[in-house]
Amino acid sequence: MDVFKILEAKENSKLFLLGNEAAVRGALESGVSVVSTYPGTPSSEIGNVFSKIAKAAHVYFEFSANEKVAVEVSAAAAASGLRSFAFMKHVGLNVAADSFMSIAYLGVNAGMVILTADDPSMYSSQNEQDNRIYARLANVPLIEPSSPQEVKEFMKYAFDISEQFHLPVLFRTTTRVSHMRGVVETGELVPPKERGFFKKEPNKYVPVPQNSRRMHKELIEKMNKLALLVNESPLNKVFDFGDEIGVIASGGAFNYVMDVVKEYNLPVKILKLGFSHPFPEKLVLDFLSKVQKVVIVEEVEPVMEKEVLAIVGKYGLNNKIYGKLSGTMPRIYEYTPDIVKNSLFKVLDKEIEAKEVLKPESAIPSRPPVLCPGCPHRATYYAVKDAIKELGLKDVIFPSDIGCYTLGIQKPYETADFLLSMGASIGTACGFAHATNQKVVAFIGDSTFFHAGLSALANAVHNKAKAVIVIMDNRTTAMTGRQPSLSEPVNGIGEEAPELSISDIAKAFGVKFVETVDPYNLHKTKEVFKRALRYDGLAVVITKHPCALITDAEKRKRNFWITFRINQDKCTRCMVCITDFACPSFFVAEDGSVHIDPLICDGCGVCTQVCPYNAIEVRK
Repeated sequence: MDVFKILEAKENSKLFLLGNEAAVRGALESGVSVVSTYPGTPSSEIGNVFSKIAKAAHVYFEFSANEKVAVEVSAAAAASGLRSFAFMKHVGLNVAADSFMSIAYLGVNAGMVILTADDPSMYSSQNEQDNRIYARLANVPLIEPSSPQEVKEFMKYAFDISEQFHLPVLFRTTTRVSHMRGVVETGELVPPKERGFFKKEPNKYVPVPQNSRRMHKELIEKMNKLALLVNESPLNKVFDFGDEIGVIASGGAFNYVMDVVKEYNLPVKILKLGFSHPFPEKLVLDFLSKVQKVVIVEEVEPVMEKEVLAIVGKYGLNNKIYGKLSGTMPRIYEYTPDIVKNSLFKVLDKEIEAKEVLKPESAIPSRPPVLCPGCPHRATYYAVKDAIKELGLKDVIFPSDIGCYTLGIQKPYETADFLLSMGASIGTACGFAHATNQKVVAFIGDSTFFHAGLSALANAVHNKAKAVIVIMDNRTTAMTGRQPSLSEPVNGIGEEAPELSISDIAKAFGVKFVETVDPYNLHKTKEVFKRALRYDGLAVVITKHPCALITDAEKRKRNFWITFRINQDKCTRCMVCITDFACPSFFVAEDGSVHIDPLICDGCGVCTQVCPYNAIEVRK
């Protein structure tokens, strides 16, 4: 859709929005002034929309260097009296946690909402953590919407609560809620404040131990007041379809409960918690008085289940609680209507109906993610592996990082041996270099380098790590939707901005071996890697070429496109292009001949350097 409709729609209009797009509209209707993020799926669309409309909305927006910086930018704005919004994927809150925990102590002068987009089933993430626990750890309010309409409305409520209690509010979505699309009825847009003013109060904003002790006491007092408010919050509702059993649910899991209850006409009373921390003890206690058996439906961790069990124990109740801890609900992964149905049927002692499953005539082949045709990372991996082979090196360790290049784990590249988090490839390379006698080649992207690799590189220099650090600069933050990186000459809203030179930074840190190469030139790239692997110290190789999606878009603008074909008279079927290079545009026909699909080939031409028989040529 035209994202400007999100900004331009009048009050009482109806828009068909993603949950993430609804978050943008909710923030605009709340009068947000400052917005900051580091891109991360499943939250990416929020930033993508703001990057386009921020100037027209008179909102300051930035793609920050990382999530910690994003939270700090928004916290400073909120301390200055401007409503602010920071958002990230769930693991991004780990990066921001140091400052996030302190913001709860300091408080805010204007509303501040921090959205965490959790990822049950790990569709695009390295773990499945449940960030509802962060709300309890930091002692901040937690709000969980279930639909795009609720995302928009709850966002406004979150800003009001934040401002009323001078606390940041954690706003949790999940992949299904972020990427669900639904009709959203718009409210009135509130013009943002253009400038705030920060009143200097060191006792309030500098958490030295003397101040922190007071701040913690004040934080607990705020949460005690919120604990009374949450029992009356309109975000928490009871849906009464009968009283044979009760269900307590929140977030996206609530949708599955409603689908099952309505489809099978189940006699169930549902307590939906949209404002789930502080946990509404009085409301839940009243709910428990009306039902004997209660099923807790929540994704990932048994957070609410433990809260309910604590209430049962505190008041000596005899309710039977069913959930993850009882084995009624699965402990891990995203739920589905079938999972919820089977669990409810067990508690209701209903026979689970056999369901006819239509099976395809043949098994559907799996489709693992692959590097795009023309991806410069493929050329980088090919050159690295070739250099290692020619040097006769064995047992080379490949620490990897978070980004498209994580796909280096796949055959034939197999260049991902160890991965922890954003920026960790350089840090772990230091560890492997000191712990073993093996060669170490670490891979990291340009955006990830600025996100969390700078400190690790400084550490590698200071502690004399002997490793090859490959910084793969494809001129963008590719995996999350091609948001700008700090190495580009534009910022998050398309304005000119200083381009940070990775090469200059590495040299300034004291790295003696720094080389920049275009990976599309395989011969030169391989020679650089051979010299880096022979170097007795820390070597940084920057492979610099734009993401294939960027170059493809430029070719389309110029209406200039070439593709390649295989000359069958020259092809010996050696299969190097298939087994070693593995571009997805190559395929093997039934007769064993190798071909290039012109609909997939993006014309990068790297494959012409791979073929030992010069059988690949431009398609006429």
